[in-house]
Amino acid sequence: MIHSMNIGDQREYTRIITEKDVLQFAEVTKDFNPAHFDEEYTKNTIFKKPIVHGMLVGSLFSKIFGLDYPGEGTIYISQNLKFLKPVYPNTSLIVRTTVKEIILERNRVIFTTEIFDRDQNCLLTGEAVLMPKKEPQHG
Repeated sequence: MIHSMNIGDQREYTRIITEKDVLQFAEVTKDFNPAHFDEEYTKNTIFKKPIVHGMLVGSLFSKIFGLDYPGEGTIYISQNLKFLKPVYPNTSLIVRTTVKEIILERNRVIFTTEIFDRDQNCLLTGEAVLMPKKEPQHG
């Protein structure tokens, strides 16, 4: 699988995180911070209205890595994230991954991971290290 990958390869999809998604994420993580739910509370924050959990936004790369590219059998080794701007519920997001480095001898691929709004403002950036599924040995 790694031999068919190239530096610069990109995958992306569009996603809208709804208020229902935020609530479901809070139910799973038990993070009911008022920054995500309380209109009155958030009026006095720098965000002015409820925001999406950062880790919910950061988890959106998993769809690409697990299903699309590299795809089934991929192991997610690590991910770092830098939150540049808040994400509000019902915002159209562009989730993008780009191959940055390929380490053949270790079967590792380093990706740049980014999330943009529809105006191409970068909301989140980071890097992921993945271990693609091993290719069958011939001979």
